[in-house]
Amino acid sequence: MTDEELAKDLGPLAALTIGIGTMIGAGIFVLPGTAVARAGPLAAATFVIGGVIALFTALSASELGTAMPKSGGAYFYVNRALGPLFGSITGWANWLGLAFASAFYMYGFGEYVNTLVGLGPVSLGPVSLEAAQVIGLFGALLFIGVNYFGAKETGGLQNAIVLLLLAILGLFTVVGLFNADLDSLRPIAPPGATAEVLPVTAVVFVSYLGFVQITSVAEEIQDPGRNLPRAVIGSVVIVTVVYALFLLVLLAAVPNELVANNDTAVVEAARLLFGQYELLGYSLGAVGASLLLIGGLLATASSANASILSSSRINFAMGRDKIVTPKLNEIHPRFGTPYKSIALTGGLIILFLLAGGLELLATAGSVLHLIVYGLLNIALIVMREAEPEGYDPDFEVPLYPIVPLIGTISSFALIAYIEPLVILLSAGLVAFAALWYLLYARRSVEHAGVLADWVLDRSEELPDAAVSAATSVQPDATGYRVMVPLSNPKTEEHLISLAAAIANQNDGTVVAVNIANVPDQTSLEAARERGAHDAAHDLLESAKADAETFGVDVETHVVLSHRTFEEVFDAARRFGADMTVMGWGPDAHGSPGRAESAIDELAHSLPCDFLVFKDRGFDPSRILVPTAGGPDSDLSAAVARMLRAEFGSEVTLLHVADDRDAGERFLTEWAADHGLADAATRVESGDVERRIEEAAAEATMLVIGATEKGLLSRLVRGSLVLSVLDDVECSVLLAEKRHDRGLRDRLFGSGARSKATDWDGDDPADADEASDTAPGDDHADAD
Repeated sequence: MTDEELAKDLGPLAALTIGIGTMIGAGIFVLPGTAVARAGPLAAATFVIGGVIALFTALSASELGTAMPKSGGAYFYVNRALGPLFGSITGWANWLGLAFASAFYMYGFGEYVNTLVGLGPVSLGPVSLEAAQVIGLFGALLFIGVNYFGAKETGGLQNAIVLLLLAILGLFTVVGLFNADLDSLRPIAPPGATAEVLPVTAVVFVSYLGFVQITSVAEEIQDPGRNLPRAVIGSVVIVTVVYALFLLVLLAAVPNELVANNDTAVVEAARLLFGQYELLGYSLGAVGASLLLIGGLLATASSANASILSSSRINFAMGRDKIVTPKLNEIHPRFGTPYKSIALTGGLIILFLLAGGLELLATAGSVLHLIVYGLLNIALIVMREAEPEGYDPDFEVPLYPIVPLIGTISSFALIAYIEPLVILLSAGLVAFAALWYLLYARRSVEHAGVLADWVLDRSEELPDAAVSAATSVQPDATGYRVMVPLSNPKTEEHLISLAAAIANQNDGTVVAVNIANVPDQTSLEAARERGAHDAAHDLLESAKADAETFGVDVETHVVLSHRTFEEVFDAARRFGADMTVMGWGPDAHGSPGRAESAIDELAHSLPCDFLVFKDRGFDPSRILVPTAGGPDSDLSAAVARMLRAEFGSEVTLLHVADDRDAGERFLTEWAADHGLADAATRVESGDVERRIEEAAAEATMLVIGATEKGLLSRLVRGSLVLSVLDDVECSVLLAEKRHDRGLRDRLFGSGARSKATDWDGDDPADADEASDTAPGDDHADAD
């Protein structure tokens, strides 16, 4: 398959323009009136504080962007580092935050258009809407349609818009400087203004949304290690300076009363300032007002369009990770656009536009993005501390960990200054995103995240609460997962072949695990520092290469533990195994003596299906499956089907019963029920162990369900299965299904499961009945 790469055709100026273009927008054209009304001349400081908070996140985003240049931006980084629960929160917050911001931009667009048409409130039945809302509604429909039908906006047009906006703001600033009066800035802090600085900062923070979007095109930027951080950080710095200087000049050049509580204040200010000059006898007031009016229209329109476009990229990334259904990203057969995503986002924009005012829309967009930025800074800390494979950023945040910690704290702290109603609304959206993951997406997502892996790999060192928390939010259905505990290089290939074959038949993943035993006298951290697990990596790399020959995905993990055999069961839970394939022999996995007793005593509730392999060579060409109808022989049948499908094995079914006619009827029905109707059948009478041993003489592999006798019964009467293990010459695969067993059942072997697997079953009907009533897990029968 030919690799595809994106041409690196974005130079430093183009990348910088993307950042500036996403921020020089509606905020500076719409929000000065609100900011000045509440904070007076300190309104300029609120834009500076917002820029500083954004700068800390810009530094973190720059490092993550050079290390992981993937579409999805902040969502991708958080999902990769913190896992799908926080990925869901980030994705939804980013998506809905953009929808709120787009509604805000369209409201501002309506305000600017209404300066031309001068409409009053519009009544729609019992509902009365502001003229700006109605105009914004039509504007929203226009831009949603533009994105839906795929009209293209070229990079040259975007650059022209950005340069035009900067030119308009620059011209206004120059004219304002000539008319500035510092006395207009006094008092700098009117009564009550100081207390409003942080609340107003939270409102105007919507002006800084979008700089993280530069990281989404990191793969297309020339020399991204240098140019991406310059673009991200430079755009925030430039925009902050432009905002602060523009607002200071505005307040110094015109009366504050003209600006306060005026959503199109910059138009009126331009009319006043430019009106002092004449050209050919005509006042330039109308020209100045027109320039700022055009600027406001361009800013609000381009911001809304960019937000709608960005939302579809977030939807794509979330669909790719199965946080939302991938169907949301279906491409229109004619227009080539993700029309479902755009339509859904458009519907949300219209709903928010009709339901909220300017300040509510601005603060809702701000608070949701502040949540995203706080989590993004935490994601950087996790990636630095966990040091996952492949994390090699070209740019590193200076003064680590101070910068991301300040970025985290400042982002979350600013939320506290937002109106309680908006905080409550945002908290509800976060709760919805968490529940969405736990109740819907958890069944579909496939990756747990760096943080969960880091915690689970240190489960012996960290508090139980941390490990439990990481385990409780693990993906529930990461695809079928077959775990293989490996310790002996001599048997690695056969175990991996068996596991890979089963995984391949279930479109699953092989999870190869080496449990490195550490003496009780040595701490696990000390063992890690002295490289006690280094040899394990060679074994796992060899296992990975062997498994990949089957075309399956492979994960590898090293677990340092003071336990060995017991740790297998914890690892199966930790890594979400559906089946565990492990070897058994003298002292295998630190378990002397009998494999079955070790399993039953150490794992009274098996976390998944288990296959215990006694290796006398891996040859699945002729498989013998004895059955008495118990639930563990259901798993034996499933394994035989998978091996037959993978290797073309000949399968023979064996049932031992005194009544041959009844036995043949039972075995025929059992074979049909378990997808083995075309397998060879063999019904024998007499001693069960002897008949199995005789039939196994013609087999290359014996697949047999574990007995369910209790501990005391096995001590007194011995174990049938283990006798067979010793007597036959072929490899043996002992199958035991996932189950929960109480103490009484463990000790005395009572109940249906025990009855079902007693091999003295002279009456096959009894075995049938027992099988029907036995607790089992249908998940094991993976056809």
